[in-house]
Amino acid sequence: MNLPSRLRHLRRLLAAAPLPTLGATHSPNPTSSRPLHPTRTLPPRFRVPVLPARRLFSEHAILPTHLQEERFAAISDRIYEAVIKTEAEPSEVTEAALDALGAELTTPLVADVLHRLRYEEKLAFRFFAWASHQDGYSHEPATYNDIIDILSGTRYKSRQFGVLCGVLDHMKRHGTRSVPVDDLLAILRAYTEKHLTHMRKLAKKRRVRMRTPPETDALNVLLDAFCKCGMVKEAEAVFGRVRRKLLGNAETYSILFFGWCRARDPKKAMKVLEEMIQMKHTPESFTYIAAIDSFCSAGLVSEARELFEFMRTEGSTISSPTAKVYSIMIVALAKVDRMEECFELIADMRSCGCMPDVSTYKDLIEGMCLVGKLDAAYRVLEEMGKAGFPPDIVTYNCFLKVLCSLRKADDALELCERMIEAHCEPSVHTYNMLMVMFFEMGEAHRALDIWLEMDRRGCKRAIDTYEIMIDGLFDCGKTEEANALLDEVINRDMKLSYKKFDAIMLRLSAVGNLGAIHRLSEHMRRFYNVAMSRRFAITQKKKSIGLRRK
Repeated sequence: MNLPSRLRHLRRLLAAAPLPTLGATHSPNPTSSRPLHPTRTLPPRFRVPVLPARRLFSEHAILPTHLQEERFAAISDRIYEAVIKTEAEPSEVTEAALDALGAELTTPLVADVLHRLRYEEKLAFRFFAWASHQDGYSHEPATYNDIIDILSGTRYKSRQFGVLCGVLDHMKRHGTRSVPVDDLLAILRAYTEKHLTHMRKLAKKRRVRMRTPPETDALNVLLDAFCKCGMVKEAEAVFGRVRRKLLGNAETYSILFFGWCRARDPKKAMKVLEEMIQMKHTPESFTYIAAIDSFCSAGLVSEARELFEFMRTEGSTISSPTAKVYSIMIVALAKVDRMEECFELIADMRSCGCMPDVSTYKDLIEGMCLVGKLDAAYRVLEEMGKAGFPPDIVTYNCFLKVLCSLRKADDALELCERMIEAHCEPSVHTYNMLMVMFFEMGEAHRALDIWLEMDRRGCKRAIDTYEIMIDGLFDCGKTEEANALLDEVINRDMKLSYKKFDAIMLRLSAVGNLGAIHRLSEHMRRFYNVAMSRRFAITQKKKSIGLRRK
C-alpha cells in the first residue's frame, strides 16, 4: 500500500471512531482540516459563561459556577446574617432564626456559609450542628472536612476543639449522626494520652493521687468547647450519656454551670450548682464571682442576688462571700437604683469582718452617679471617712468624671468646692475634665474661668491642658486666642503629642496661617525625627483612603 492510500485509510479510521480525549464533535466533511488538540474551543451555542467561582479554603471543594446566581447568593447572605446577628444569644435563638428562613439546604450552600464563617469557629460549628438536624439534608464527607479545618485551623483552636474534631472525624468515617458511648470514651482516652499527658505528669511529680480517670480531662475539654459555642444543651446531653461510665469532677460541673450562666438561664445554672454540691464537689469562690458577674452584666440583678443569698446560706460552709463578691453585688444594685440593699450589704460586710476596700467605694459612687443618686453618693463619701478611707483626689476625680460625662456642671462645681473644704486640692486632671465639659456644652467663657482659676490656685498647667484649651478655642472660632496659646507653647519649649500636632497643623492650614505653621514646624522638628514623621503622615493618609473606599 502506497503512502497516499495509507493516509486515506488512516483518515477513514479517525472519521469513523474519534478519540474520546479530543472532546470535539465529528465533522461531516472528511477532507476538512481541524486541529487534533484536547483544548478545542466549543461552538458559540455550546459556550458556557465563565463566572468567578468561590474557592473554599479546603482543596477538595470548589463551588460550581451556576450556584453563583443571585438567588443562591441571597439565601447564603440571609443565613449568614441570621447567624451573625444572634452571635451573643444562646444556640436556641440562632436555631429559631435559621428555622424562620425556611431555606432548603444543599451541600454547596452549607459549604458556602461555612466558608464565610471560617474565622468564627464557634458560630460555624453552631450552624453546622443546626444543619445536621434538618430534614432532607445530611452532611457529606467534604462538609465534615470543612468544619474540621475550621475548628483546627490554628494552634489555639487545635487545643480548644481537639476532641470535637475527633468526634466529627468518627461521624464522617462511620456515616452516623451520633457516636456510641464506647467509641466516645475511646476518643477521649486517645486524646488524653496524646495531648493531656502534662496534667498526669504534674500530678505524679507532686505525688498527688488523681481520683478521676484520665478521660475526664478530655471530657471537660469537649464540654467546654460545646459551652463556648453556646450549645449548653448538647454539652449536658453528652455528659448525660457518659456519666454512667465516666463520672465528672468539680471542673465538669463548673463548665456546665458557666455555660448556663452565659446562656442567661439562672434556673438551670442553680440546678447544676445544687447537683454539684450533692456530689460532694466544692465550688470555688471564683465560680460564684464569675456567675454573679455574668448575671449582673446581663442585667439579671435579681437572679444574681438569689445566687448571692445561696452562697451565704447553702454555700457558707464551703465558700463564704468575699469582698470581691460583695463589691460586684453592691455596684450592680446601685446601677439599678436599689440603694437600700446596697447599704444593707455594706453593713453585712462589716458584721462579717469583711471590710469594704477603696475600690468598692469608688465603684459604688460611680454606679450611684450613673443613676442620678448624688445625695447617696455624698453619703458614701462620708461612709468612706468613717471606715478609715478618707476620700482622696483619685476618688473625687472618679466622682467628677461621671458628673462631667452627664454634663451636670453645677454639681461638678459643687463637688470641687467640697474637695477644697475637705483639704483635698484639685489636680490638673480635675481642671482638664471641667474645661472639656464646658467646651462640649458650648460655654467657652466658663472654660476660660477654669483656666484662670488654675492660676489663682497655683496649679501648674500640663501640656494636656494647653492642648484642650487650644482645641476648644479653635472649635468656638477664637482663632487669635488659640494662636496666642500656641505661641506660649513654643516659647515655653513644650512638646505636643504628634497626633495633636498633626490636628493643629490641619486647623492652621484651614485658616491659612502660614507663619504659625512655619513656627510650629520648626519647633516640633527638635522633638521628632523627620523620617518617622513622614512615615506617620503616609500611614495616616493610607488609612484615610482605605476608610473612604469602604
